[in-house]
Amino acid sequence: MLLLGFVFLILTNLFGIYAPQVVREAIDYAENVLSSSESKETYDYALLKNTPISYKISVSLSGIFIFLGFLYLVVSVIKGIFLFFTRQTIIVMSRYIEFDLKNEIYQHYQALGLSFYKRQNTGDLMNRISEDVSRVRMYFGPAIMYTINMIILFILVIVAMLSINVKLTLYVLTPLPILSISIYFVSNIINKKSERVQNQLSNLSNFVQEAFSGIRVIKAYTKGFEREQKFETELEEYRNRSLRLVKVNAIFIPLMMLLIGLSTIITIYIGGKLSMAGEISTGNIAEFVIYVNMLTWPVAALGWVTSLVQRAAASQERINEFLMLDPDIKNTNESRSSIEGKIEFKDVSFVYPDSGIVALDKINFSLDQGKSLAIMGRTGSGKSTLANLVCRLYDVTGGELFIDNTNIKELNLNDLRHNIGYVPQEDFLFSDDIANNIAFGSKDEDVSQADIESAAMKAQVHENIIDFPDGYKTKVGERGITLSGGQKQRISIARAIIKKPQILIFDDSLSAVDTETEEKIINELKDQMNNRTSLIISHRVSSVKHCDHILILDEGQIVEQGTHHELLALNCSYHELYQKQLLDAEETS
Repeated sequence: MLLLGFVFLILTNLFGIYAPQVVREAIDYAENVLSSSESKETYDYALLKNTPISYKISVSLSGIFIFLGFLYLVVSVIKGIFLFFTRQTIIVMSRYIEFDLKNEIYQHYQALGLSFYKRQNTGDLMNRISEDVSRVRMYFGPAIMYTINMIILFILVIVAMLSINVKLTLYVLTPLPILSISIYFVSNIINKKSERVQNQLSNLSNFVQEAFSGIRVIKAYTKGFEREQKFETELEEYRNRSLRLVKVNAIFIPLMMLLIGLSTIITIYIGGKLSMAGEISTGNIAEFVIYVNMLTWPVAALGWVTSLVQRAAASQERINEFLMLDPDIKNTNESRSSIEGKIEFKDVSFVYPDSGIVALDKINFSLDQGKSLAIMGRTGSGKSTLANLVCRLYDVTGGELFIDNTNIKELNLNDLRHNIGYVPQEDFLFSDDIANNIAFGSKDEDVSQADIESAAMKAQVHENIIDFPDGYKTKVGERGITLSGGQKQRISIARAIIKKPQILIFDDSLSAVDTETEEKIINELKDQMNNRTSLIISHRVSSVKHCDHILILDEGQIVEQGTHHELLALNCSYHELYQKQLLDAEETS
C-alpha cells in the first residue's frame, strides 16, 4: 500500500505541476494577442471598443481562455482524484500498522511476567499502548505522506524551474538553506521537549488511574480536595511543558512562512528584471509564483512533520523499552503435556528479583495426585509465593519444582496453567456480568448456563446471584465494585471450579465469608477435591483441618508439618492458633 501510495503521489504532483503551465500559457497568449500588430495600431486599446479589431481580439481571447480554464479544471480534478487515492493507501496503511503494533504490544504484555508489572505503573502501560502508538501511527501516515510528497514536489518543481531559467531558480531557492539549518537546530529542541511532555502525560494517566481505582479509599479518608490539588499540580506541569513545546513551534512556523514570502518577493523582483530583458515571459513570472506557493505548504508542514517524527521517535523508544524485554517465564516445550497433579518441592528457594527478599528458603515436601495440602503461616511467610511457583508465575531461584516427576520448566506452560484452578488472594472480576465472570474459567468456549449455575451452587453464591434483579446477567462493575468481598470470593471460587482442573489452589479465598458459609463451601469443595490435587492457603484452622497434610511456614521455612491431629499433638504454634480461634468462636457464639 505504501508503494502504491508512492505512485499516486507522483501522479498527483505531475498533474499539480502541469496546472501552473496552463496559467502561463493563458497569460502569455493574452499578452501576445494584446501586443499584436493589430492592437498596436492605436495608442489606447480602450479606443478599440466596439470595433472589428476589438471583436476579433475578444473572440480569440474568450475561446482560448474557456479552453484553458476547462483544461485547468480537468487537471485539478484528476489531481484531486489521485490525492484521494494517495490518502486511501498511505493513511490506511498507517492504520493497519497501528492495528498490528497494538496487537504486538498487548501480546507482549501478556507474555511478560509478574515482576515486570510490579515495576511498572498501570497508567504508563496504558499510555504506551494508546498515546505512544497513535504518535507512531502519525509518523507512518501523515509524516511519511507529507515527506514523500515534499521530496517529489521539490524535484518536479525545481526541474520545471531550471528548465525555464537557471538564474531565477537559484535566486528563488536562496532562503531554503537557511530553512534547512533552522529545522536541524529546532528539531533537537522539539525532540527533547516532546519527550518531557510524553513522560508527564504518563504521570497524569497513572495519577488518574489510581484515583479512579482507589476512589472509595479517597472518599473514606476525605482526601478528595488534597488529590484535586495534587492533580492540578501535575496538570499544571503538563501544561507548562506543552506550552514550551508550542512556543518553539510558534516561532518556527512564522519563520518558515517569512522565508517562503521572501522567495515570492525575489521571484517577482528578479523575474520582472529578466522579463524586461526578454529572457523570460510574463507568464513565466506567474508560473514561478505559483510554484513557490506550491512549495509553501510542504515547507510549512516540514516543521509539523519534524515535530511528528521527533514525537514518534520518543514514543517508539518508550515502546521499545519493554518490547525488547525477554519474558521471565518462557514456554520451552511446545508439545502437549499431560498433567495429573503430583507436586514435589526439592530444596526450593525463591528470592524476589527487585527487592531481594528471600520468600522461600529450601522448601521440601511431596504431594501425591489427588491429595490435599494446607499451607498456614504469618503474613509474609511465603504462602502466596509458594502458590505462584506452582502456577509458574515465577520460576524458582534455587532447587527444583516437579510436577508429575517432571521439572516444571520442561512442561508445556499453557497445558500446566490450563490444568490449574487458581483463586488468588486478591479477587479480580472483569467489568462484565456474573455469568461471564464464572464462565471465564472454563476451558470450553461454549459454556452452558447449567454448568455456570452448578459451579455457583458449589461455591455457595447461587442464592445471592438469583436475588439480584438481573440474576446472572447482573453487571459487577469495574473489579466487581458492586459486590461484597464475600460474594467476589465465592464467584472467584466458582470460576475455578467450572474449569474442572487437575490442581486446585485456594489462596486465602474464604477470608471474607462467615464461618457458616465457610463450612458449607468446604463441604462442597470436598467433593470437588476428590481425585484432584489441592493447595489451600488460609489463616483459619477450620478451613484446613480436613486436609491430608498441613505445612506451617515462618520466614520462608517449614517449621511444622503433619495432619491436623499430629500438629495438635505437637502443642506448638498450630495448637496455639487452634485454641485461640476456638476461643474466639465460642465468644462470638
